[in-house]
Amino acid sequence: MARYAQVIVDVPAMQTNRPYTYELPQALQAQAQVGMRVIVPFGKGERQIQGFIVGLTDEYGLTIAPKQVTSLMDLAPVLNNEALQLADWLAQKTFSFKIRCLQVMLPNAMRASYSKSLRLLSADELPQELNSLFAGKSEIEFDESKLSAQQLNKLAQMRQAGHLEVVYHVKDRAKAKLVGVVTSLVDEKNYAQFKAKVRKNAHKQLELLEFLYQNSHQKFLQTKLQASLQLSLSQLKKAAQQGWLKLAKQERYRDPYGDKMLQATTPKQLTAEQQRAVEQIDQAITAKNATTFLLEGVTGSGKTEVYLQAIAHALSQGCSALMLVPEISLTPQMVQRVKERFGKEVAMLHSALSDGERYDEWRRIERKEAKVVVGARSAIFAPLDDLGLIIIDEEHEASYKQEDMPRYQARDVALWRGKYHNCPVVLGSATPDLATRARAKKGVYQQLNLTKRINGSSLPQVTLVDMREAVKTAPAPDFSQILLDQITKRLVRKEQVVLMLNRRGYSSFVLCRDCGFVLKCPNCDVSLTLHMDTHSMKCHYCGHEEAIPKRCPSCDSQKIRYYGTGTQKVQEELEKLLPEAKILRMDVDTTRKKGAHERLLAKFGAHEADILLGTQMIAKGLDFPDVTLVGVLNADTALSLPDYRSSERTFQLLTQVSGRAGRADKTGQVVIQTYNPEHYAIQLACRQDYEQFFFYEMNLRHLNNYPPYYYTIKITVSAKSEAEAAKESFAIKKGLAQCLSPQALVLGPTPSSILKIKNRFYYQLVIKYKQEPALEKYLQELLLQSQSGEKKGLMVVIDREPVNFL
Repeated sequence: MARYAQVIVDVPAMQTNRPYTYELPQALQAQAQVGMRVIVPFGKGERQIQGFIVGLTDEYGLTIAPKQVTSLMDLAPVLNNEALQLADWLAQKTFSFKIRCLQVMLPNAMRASYSKSLRLLSADELPQELNSLFAGKSEIEFDESKLSAQQLNKLAQMRQAGHLEVVYHVKDRAKAKLVGVVTSLVDEKNYAQFKAKVRKNAHKQLELLEFLYQNSHQKFLQTKLQASLQLSLSQLKKAAQQGWLKLAKQERYRDPYGDKMLQATTPKQLTAEQQRAVEQIDQAITAKNATTFLLEGVTGSGKTEVYLQAIAHALSQGCSALMLVPEISLTPQMVQRVKERFGKEVAMLHSALSDGERYDEWRRIERKEAKVVVGARSAIFAPLDDLGLIIIDEEHEASYKQEDMPRYQARDVALWRGKYHNCPVVLGSATPDLATRARAKKGVYQQLNLTKRINGSSLPQVTLVDMREAVKTAPAPDFSQILLDQITKRLVRKEQVVLMLNRRGYSSFVLCRDCGFVLKCPNCDVSLTLHMDTHSMKCHYCGHEEAIPKRCPSCDSQKIRYYGTGTQKVQEELEKLLPEAKILRMDVDTTRKKGAHERLLAKFGAHEADILLGTQMIAKGLDFPDVTLVGVLNADTALSLPDYRSSERTFQLLTQVSGRAGRADKTGQVVIQTYNPEHYAIQLACRQDYEQFFFYEMNLRHLNNYPPYYYTIKITVSAKSEAEAAKESFAIKKGLAQCLSPQALVLGPTPSSILKIKNRFYYQLVIKYKQEPALEKYLQELLLQSQSGEKKGLMVVIDREPVNFL
């Protein structure tokens, strides 16, 4: 038994990746294990804080007296050896504090303030010493500070033997869901005795007694029993007093998928290309090879069926499988397909779940009750300890990068876990990230190609509309006559249309035609966006909201007008142009409520709407057989952004949204409206020519020293004044000059594209390099030193391989 615990502590002010050594009281030495959470005193004030045990030792080595661990928060480790090793790697890779890396692996119910209870799983195994503690109850509040060392030891033994579990509750929000359960106590021995005591005209009691006799010693949900026999609670309580039945509470998992009926599916017949892909992935699963596959397939080529059959093979080998999808909007359809194939073995993890739902799903995975996990970015940390396969669908998506500490890239974490578990990682996309495709070209990743659509149909025909000319005869500002005619044809044929506009709201900005005044956010360096549903101007960065001006605040002119366009405005235009059409709008504003994505897609799938209008969240993953037309209203949005990836993102988005058309037996068509019809990204997206785009774009990246030919790190400095932000940025550049070789390139410091957000000013530097041995050490030291400036409001963020430079 170790005498000391090495603890990573959660200190809000000055964090460190160095563990502190605490003495374990005699009573805790037998119970303490690496991966448990503890309460420890910290600082001069001896305040109690949370920490994680990352090591146990018998050596102390310091001259000052050690502080003691106050208490253990767990009866068993909540993080295993893999999670602890992953946290070490993640802290180094992402320039983060280890405590944040440990916390990101747990659901909120185990990270936030919470209460705990002890639940008996087998009351017959309760030792005599604990009888007074439980006092006949099956679940009690757990406060280790009120228990003796002997009681804690007995509880730990019961937990290890599987007779007891610890249940964590987030205040009142994430308590285990308890439902009433009725157990029949009527059998052949007592039935006649009970019946003799019931009046002959007490029909309800006789009906209940007969039911309990017919279902002797069986359990029923209280609500269902009451509904089927039309009983009141008082009638059940009376029956319990008479000894007919037992009333109790029983935990029931929250089901984030609800009671939706699913039609079980069986594996589909594979095409020759699909079969080759599945065979190679299966071989890697069986051989336990940490091979990374790039599954590059045109839209509609059946990547999902390849995923499903590979998952089935992993399960047949006694392993589990993890599948990531990039956005919550994609999750409902993908989860449905996986659930239809694998049923109750599927768990889902994403940020749209409530704390209670996420906690229950995490426990199902940790208890090995779920073997297949589907989710968004954070699901990469699912506590699966027998991984046989990891899949990242639409691997090119920027949403796989976490924007807050730890700033991890889920794809990188997947590759780390793949090596740890010796299992394959499948990266799937119709338009792979250029760095991923380059690695496949070099043979670092193994490439699998799906070049044909599974239904044998050709890719949709694409029409490019030059809005510079079309706008002259357009029936509305956002619709060319060509696009409107095509929409009308689909409405006549009872087919469906998907329209993408890459901007939400009503108009981009409000401008005075007399003085040129643009209404801006008082907290951010951006214009406010008009929202007609709330009749207000909103900031999409800080949430500021104010009334729509009727006169110019600068010159008092009445000539203040709305410019630009947004999904709300387009919806109004469509309703005027096509009053008979039923339109569904899908953007951030219409999908705020829980389950809104799924409800909107279900409506569209049930033909309750003819047109689905949305932002880029509708561009990927949607599969509706009657969608025969896709319209892109503004293909140029991303091209104007000051980011070297703008062409790549435009190509990916247009290719993805085009793939929503003609996915069944009906011919698909795509109409792309643009003011830049000659741009190579738009031209090649029309042909869905990824290979040509890859070579063209890689040549430009090489000429301009951009990834994947160089590594990049962005350092962002923010402060309450622009002068402070600029001063610190130049001080960091001076420090970089001393550690970088002449081959490295430093861009900046420059003001960020949006200088002010939430009353803070932002400056940034970008480092481009190939090999810089001294850089890592400098940045780790900068991370620690930057904390001293936080008290003055000075913040420094270090982001490895940022996904945007705005």
